[in-house]
Amino acid sequence: MKTKAIFYHAGCPVCVAAEQQLADAIDPARFDIEVVHLGEAKARIPEAEAVGVKSVPALVIAGQPFHINFGAAIADLK
Repeated sequence: MKTKAIFYHAGCPVCVAAEQQLADAIDPARFDIEVVHLGEAKARIPEAEAVGVKSVPALVIAGQPFHINFGAAIADLK
């Protein structure tokens, strides 16, 4: 069974670089990864906040957020 992972980003250069590195590093046989561009899917910002995402890029694995570098604060995306 695959583990659910969501990669939240805002399309900024830091986010794009993180997404490219994740694509190479995450094993698709182990993880079901969904990529969510919060700049385009603003309705999903509350969802990201509910699991503890404070800034993007962030990877949420099994409900646990992992913040990667710093591209933008969630508050800046609203």
